Amino acid sequence: MRKADSLIRRLLPKEERFHELLGRDTENLVRAVKLFSDIARSSDLEDRRVKAVELKAIEHEGDSVTRQVFEALNSSFITPFDRDDIRSLAMDLDDILDYLESVAQYLVILELNESTPALQQFAGILVQMVEEIHKATGLIWDMSHERPIHDAIVHISELENQADALYTTVIADLFKKEGRGPVEIMKWKEVYDQLEDACDACKDYTHILGNVVVKNA
Repeated sequence: MRKADSLIRRLLPKEERFHELLGRDTENLVRAVKLFSDIARSSDLEDRRVKAVELKAIEHEGDSVTRQVFEALNSSFITPFDRDDIRSLAMDLDDILDYLESVAQYLVILELNESTPALQQFAGILVQMVEEIHKATGLIWDMSHERPIHDAIVHISELENQADALYTTVIADLFKKEGRGPVEIMKWKEVYDQLEDACDACKDYTHILGNVVVKNA
């Protein structure tokens, strides 16, 4: 009888486990993007170096949560949503965090201590996008929240459009601005490319959220 009860528990949906893990994942991402914003607004290279180490530690925590999501998928017979969607949500969150950590490392390794207006604007956009991701992810476990989830997805799309416009402007200005050598121009272009990729990854995440809503509403 005890073995039968154990088997039944294993076969039941593990919604609470995935809810808790993805919640931890998005909370971790919020911590990361706020720390990245601090890095973007700092003009002290040593301060950036210290904060980049802290961000790397947060990225490791994110990797750990991602592994736990995959382990939970492998050990769960039934999942609250399509298991491919859950896997994609975890992977996209990991990608966003990787981009943030990568940009922070670029700023340090390339010894860029300038806090440009564009860098600060990208950081501000990413903070808003990640906060919307955190909010929307916390709502997908109850499809009565379909409207606010949709609103969050729309807002992230609008922010991604802002990021695209910013990228186009800043790259054009970067090659026009006098006083920067070709090496410095290429360094900053690499940073802005990665920032645009981070914003694109946030938009990609909303595609999976949309799939979850369509399949389960």
